[in-house]
Amino acid sequence: MTPINAIDTNTSDAPSSAPVKILGKDDFLNMLIAQLQHQDPLNPADSTEFTAQLAQFSSLEQLSNIHDSLKSMEAFQASLTHSQAVSYIGKDITAEGNGLLLKEGQTATCRFELETTAAITAISIYDTTGGFVTSFETGLRGAGSQSAVWDGTDFNGNQMPPGVYEFEIQAIDHTNQNVTVTPLMSAMVTGVAFKDNTAHLMTELQTVALGDVRNVSEAPPSALTATTYPEPNLNEKPHGGL
Repeated sequence: MTPINAIDTNTSDAPSSAPVKILGKDDFLNMLIAQLQHQDPLNPADSTEFTAQLAQFSSLEQLSNIHDSLKSMEAFQASLTHSQAVSYIGKDITAEGNGLLLKEGQTATCRFELETTAAITAISIYDTTGGFVTSFETGLRGAGSQSAVWDGTDFNGNQMPPGVYEFEIQAIDHTNQNVTVTPLMSAMVTGVAFKDNTAHLMTELQTVALGDVRNVSEAPPSALTATTYPEPNLNEKPHGGL
């Protein structure tokens, strides 16, 4: 008598390492043809069932064509986005950020958005190492886009060298409650980088995703030959302000 081998419980539960193949429309069609070739001539396939199989094949083919069309549209949309991003080079953009560029002999404008009206707005300026430079206040400001000019001097009135700086803004309303403030940076686009099918605009201050741009304008002629500075770490500082 042939002995009965014991069941190997260690291998029965082990997951199969064989790759899973997904059937496509060609495989489906080959299976349909094979079915017709090997059917019993005396007992052919039911016409209703065969019609349903043809309908399933037609649906599968349409879905496959739609998938290919969507991939082509995605590639076309990416090419349009890349072309649009390249056209931003040499233009000024406004996006969320707290970078600030001080040029030789000029002032620098701090741009921001207030959620509601602010009675007092305090602006603190820092260098790229996080060192405190100066702070100043503005009077009543309404909700929406606002700006304040830094004269380029430190707390003691000394002129600061040109370069990249950072600013922090805090605001309160007439009841002494904090007002939400969004800092905005404005800079000229100097190049474009593409990552994960997303276009990023490189500026004098920081890199900005194309979708985060809020405003685009023509850069003044003098800015096209402006000196650029190393890109800083533009994380906001927790100190300073009110």
